[in-house]
Amino acid sequence: MNAPPTLSPFVDAQKPRLDPGKFRDPDRTARGEPRAAVALDSLQTLWLNTGTLCNLACLNCYIESTPSNNALVWLTAAEARLYLDEIADLRLATREIGITGGEPFMNPDILPILEEALGRGFEVLVLTNAMTPMTHKRPGLLALKAQFGDRLTLRVSLDHWTAAVHEAERGAASWDRAIEGLQWLSEQGFSIAIAGRQLADETPDDSRDGYGRLMASLGVSLDCQDPGRLVLFPEMDASVDVPEITTACWDILHKRPQDVMCATSRMVVKRRGAEHPAVIACTLTPYDPQFELGRSLGEALGTVKLNHPHCAKFCVLGGASCSG
Repeated sequence: MNAPPTLSPFVDAQKPRLDPGKFRDPDRTARGEPRAAVALDSLQTLWLNTGTLCNLACLNCYIESTPSNNALVWLTAAEARLYLDEIADLRLATREIGITGGEPFMNPDILPILEEALGRGFEVLVLTNAMTPMTHKRPGLLALKAQFGDRLTLRVSLDHWTAAVHEAERGAASWDRAIEGLQWLSEQGFSIAIAGRQLADETPDDSRDGYGRLMASLGVSLDCQDPGRLVLFPEMDASVDVPEITTACWDILHKRPQDVMCATSRMVVKRRGAEHPAVIACTLTPYDPQFELGRSLGEALGTVKLNHPHCAKFCVLGGASCSG
């Protein structure tokens, strides 16, 4: 048997490394041009990070989740409730609560958090690998589905439409368990989605067709042409070179700041050793202090400077969003 790969199949080791002069100054690029920034247009999605502990240790996890990484500790239901209260107090137009980790179903308070958000009328999107931690919560999930129906969506991570590539990223035996969890969700009638990746030698049509064939073979009813049901993420490697986004790029790229994820979302995290949770700009920058905006939503409603490779690669150039 061949040895497992030491690099994620989504990272091209031949790509140029990031210029060390880039993403240093929040106001100016390495060329001295004014850096682009994004003002919060409306808080449509509030993400709750339930902690970085995970049952897997994926090679290319942007948040470095593992069975031992608790850099972000469990968010409690009481702490989550404070932010849901603040949405109401500030009369924010939030429609969706996103739940991410780590693996959210490892958090002891996950079911109370989901029930609280759903009970307040929010749409709730949970990102999960659909493996053993979710299996332990099946009775509670069925109860939530019976009460709240399709306002609860579970987005299952499948890193490719083939087992070989998925397991190169997530480890041996991860495919069958994820597929079993996905099929259970489908059989029970849950609202489901897939988080996938598009390989460098594939077109978007190749990827969507591949996932479509997989879903058909599994008996899972999912429209893989719908970008809300099959979310294809670009490569996430902050060490690979990427252009910095300047104020002039909006017109050059024919894009708008309002289309970038931080125009409509924020994320709550609780750092190990911290007395209180904090609000950060988005899901992609949990460890970068420049993206920590305050303890409350009220403190976090300002402008975000696009001073990180993920801002360019994922959001502006990739046009991607973690939201549903």
